[in-house]
Amino acid sequence: MNFIDLKLQYENMKVEMQEAINKVLESTQFILGPDVSALEKEIATFCSTKHAIGVASGTDALLVPLMAMGIGPGDEVITTPFTFIATAEVISLLGATPVFIDINEKTYNLDTSQLESKITKKTKAVIPVHLYGQCADMDELLAITQRHGIAVIEDACQAIGAEYKGKKACSMGKASALSFFPSKNLGCYGDAGMILSNDEDFALKMRQIANHGQDVKYSHKYIGINGRMDTIQAAILRVKLKYLNEELKSRERLAEAYIDKLKDVVTVPYKEDYNRHVYNQFTIRTTQRDELCRFLNDHGIPTAIHYPIALHMQECFKYLGYKKGSFPIAEKSTTEVMSLPMFPLMTEEQQTEVIHQIRKFFGKA
Repeated sequence: MNFIDLKLQYENMKVEMQEAINKVLESTQFILGPDVSALEKEIATFCSTKHAIGVASGTDALLVPLMAMGIGPGDEVITTPFTFIATAEVISLLGATPVFIDINEKTYNLDTSQLESKITKKTKAVIPVHLYGQCADMDELLAITQRHGIAVIEDACQAIGAEYKGKKACSMGKASALSFFPSKNLGCYGDAGMILSNDEDFALKMRQIANHGQDVKYSHKYIGINGRMDTIQAAILRVKLKYLNEELKSRERLAEAYIDKLKDVVTVPYKEDYNRHVYNQFTIRTTQRDELCRFLNDHGIPTAIHYPIALHMQECFKYLGYKKGSFPIAEKSTTEVMSLPMFPLMTEEQQTEVIHQIRKFFGKA
C-alpha cells in the first residue's frame, strides 16, 4: 500500500498528461508559456479571487507577498509554530522576526484568542496556516488585524478547495499562497506554487517581483527573485485541475469512513460545522503514536508525521529565544499526531485494512 498513490493517479490521466506535456515540448515555451497564464485564470476562478500569479514553489508563494510589502529587518510577522518550516522560513529570510503563538488543540490552526496580545508596533503581517486542509478562524483573525491595520497572508498550501463559511480558502487575505508540491491535493510533477490576491496593484507588484522585479524585459523596477513557474508544470496542473473537485469529494468520503470507524479508538480530525475540510492529510492523534506507527509499518501500512518538531524547537530558530514549554499545545501535538494513507483512488479494501489494523492494535478489531 502507498501513503499517496501518485502512479495510479498518473495512469488514469496518462493520455491527457502526455498530450499536454508534448504540446509544451513542441512549443519550446518552457518558461511563462501560455499554459501558465491559462492556469492562473483557472486557479483564480476556482479560488474565487481576481488575480493569480504562478510561481516556482509554495515557498516562493509565501516569500513574494512579504517582499512586496517591504517586510524586512525590524519587522515582525505572527504565525504558528506547528506547520512546515517554509511558513516561518520566509520571514527570517527577509531579516524580519517570526513571532509564534500557540495553536487550537482541536483544529491545529493558529489560536486567534492569543493573537491580539502578540501584536506590537513592529507587527506588519499575520500568516495563518489552513493546516491539513481546514481553514483557520478567519472572522476573528480578520477583525483583529483590521483593527490594527495589519495584513493577512493566507498559507493555503494544504487547503485548495477548502471553505470557511462559504468563502474559499485564498479569497480572504491580502494575498494567499498555494503549493503544488506532488503530495498536495493538486500537485504537479516537481515544484510549483501560486499566489492569489484581490488587490490589482499588489498583484502586479508581486508578479514583477517573482520575475526579477521586471515591469518590462530588462527594466527592473524592484529587487526580485527568479520565482517563475515552469510551463510544463502548468500544463500538468491544468490536466489535474479538471479532476480536482471529484477528487476532493472522494477525500471527504474517505475521511467520513475513517472518522466513523476510528472515533472510538483515536482522536479523529475535528471539523468546524461551517468549514469544508479537504483533508490534504488525514491526521489522527493518540498518546501511543510511535507504537502505532511501528505496528502499522510492520503490517505494510505507511504513515507520516506532520509535524514531529515544532518550529520554535528547531535548531535554526534557536536565536528567537523560545524554550520547551513556550507553546505547550503545539509541543504536545508533535508527540501525538500521525497521518494515515489518504488519496482519492484509495480502494475500500485498502481503507478497510488500515482501519482493521488500527483497531487490532487497540484490541478492538
